[in-house]
Amino acid sequence: MRRLLALAIYATILVGSSGGVTADDAYLTYVRTAPEFRPVRQNRRRLIGRWDTWLYMPWRYRWTIGTGEAGGRFCRDYGINGGFTDHGEGPFEWLNRWNLRFYNDHTASKGYLYLRGANRHRNFQRYQRDARAIRSGTNGPQPIDEAMLRRLQGIVTRYVNNVRQHSSLCVAYALDDEISWGAFVIPLPWRLNDDDQAYAAWLKRYYGPKAAPKPQFVTPDFVRRQLDRPLGQLDFSPLLDRITYNDSVWANFIGKLVETANRAAPDTPCGFVGGQAPNLWGGYDYAKLMKKIQYLEAYDLGSAQEIARSFNPAGAMPIVMSHFHKGDSTAAKDIWQAWFYFAHGNRGIIGWVDGWFDGPKPRPWLGRFRPTLKELGGVQGPKMVGARWIHDGVALYYSHPSIQVSWCLDIQPHGATWVNRLSDARLGTSHNVRKAWEYLLADCGIQYNFLAYDQVVKGGVPDEYRVLILPACYALSDIEARRMAEFCRRGGTLIADFAAGLFDQHGRGRRKGALDDLFGVAHDGTETQADFFGERLWVETDQDKGYYYRRYRDLFATISCRLHQGYAVAERKLPVQHVRRVGRGKAVYLNLSPQRYLQYREEGTADVTLRQVFVQPVLDAGVRPPVRVLDE
Repeated sequence: MRRLLALAIYATILVGSSGGVTADDAYLTYVRTAPEFRPVRQNRRRLIGRWDTWLYMPWRYRWTIGTGEAGGRFCRDYGINGGFTDHGEGPFEWLNRWNLRFYNDHTASKGYLYLRGANRHRNFQRYQRDARAIRSGTNGPQPIDEAMLRRLQGIVTRYVNNVRQHSSLCVAYALDDEISWGAFVIPLPWRLNDDDQAYAAWLKRYYGPKAAPKPQFVTPDFVRRQLDRPLGQLDFSPLLDRITYNDSVWANFIGKLVETANRAAPDTPCGFVGGQAPNLWGGYDYAKLMKKIQYLEAYDLGSAQEIARSFNPAGAMPIVMSHFHKGDSTAAKDIWQAWFYFAHGNRGIIGWVDGWFDGPKPRPWLGRFRPTLKELGGVQGPKMVGARWIHDGVALYYSHPSIQVSWCLDIQPHGATWVNRLSDARLGTSHNVRKAWEYLLADCGIQYNFLAYDQVVKGGVPDEYRVLILPACYALSDIEARRMAEFCRRGGTLIADFAAGLFDQHGRGRRKGALDDLFGVAHDGTETQADFFGERLWVETDQDKGYYYRRYRDLFATISCRLHQGYAVAERKLPVQHVRRVGRGKAVYLNLSPQRYLQYREEGTADVTLRQVFVQPVLDAGVRPPVRVLDE
């Protein structure tokens, strides 16, 4: 009786809190209960910790000035207020002497979270068509399992304890650099361990126990052989489900190591450095990953910096980025980078030391960079501690299943050479569409956030947003579609560029788009590549032909598409700029790709007229930038 009563109460809570969503919605239950969506402790006190200003932390690759008196005076005189240690080792005496707060790198050592040999693609080619392979580096198998967890927990505890014994200036622990369940984001469809029963059990949670398929082990060859079929016959789920499982295993594993570091150093955040672009490969589902860390250095690839900023709990997590100086002529770029990302919430920079010194003598560019370092670290940095980003009521939707589907569609022209696709962040449809939207909004002075799919699944679109934009959101679940319809009925404006919801969250093509009724458009599942863009691929660009493009113009020249106001029309049979009133709001289906804005911006022709087709629906929703720049 108690069990029945508890189940009844649980069902009531689910229905009552979800706006009519049924309690047996498997995807909702999965997102609400799966450990991969449960955060580690991310309270403001721990996250801010000793990080009470903006820090510049040199990674002493070619630090020829040394870690003595000269090196310390250089840091003091040039405004360098941070440093780093490695594998739990010093130079602690030098850092303490000059009051240089630091992060500890490789807190989980090397060769585990970053595989040995990961910097050479050829080391992994033999695994790329073996879906039964087990995660391995050049030093042998490195499965993500309990044995590795115990090994790394021991290393983390030992390294953290050693740091704490020698200094009180550590502001963060980085488990490793450029971590991945593969090798960076190289296409590697391997298993993370040999526990196939765990995968089968996870599928039952993901689909619901009665609907779960049997585990399959396939490679992208399984996907590419389908791409000549109609939309309703496409099914990428045997690949994408397993990669989604890998992402979940990885996120949970990282979270356990972060908690291990917290037990040894309760007052210091832990995370990783060298974060990659969001991707099908490598474990970079940021909706999961950002919940499992307390510190991050992300490369500015595939919108990773802005996504991390958006998912940063209350803006308190220290997020930094890399600085690679490239010659004396680029000092202005160094200054711009420091100020731009500081304004976007970064708490510091990790500087790769190369080209800094002639012997022990600092090069001239450092003198030009010095005022910026002193201003940020000594004056402005303390003011920004704990600051929160203020957006203008606009959200870009972060749909990781759509990023996965985009990769599957993008590989079509590669054929069997998909194994060599190593530049996804600069080629991929999802990445370029996302970046174009970022520029379109920013160039109008409109501030935005990314909004994660799990947040919408669980609770709908938050009331703080007037506009939700779906950038190349191919793959949406039924519950996401319902949440978006609710958003429109409440008065929100939903904007899709193209192909929204034509797949479900597993990567299965739909016979009717999840948002067709909402937008007032129609699909029936018979659509093929001939109905999209240039009529020979599912996407706007031939990313094999344009693989080495130097200018965006060259990439977009690979396929001839019909243009409307300078932008490619996605589906010939659908209208462009279709607007439908829904309740108190609007649903806007543009049927246009914004990618070419990247070309226009690169060529210096991106004016207000070229932005209008995408930005006008945002302005029509009542969004206004707080500051207007009158002279471009």
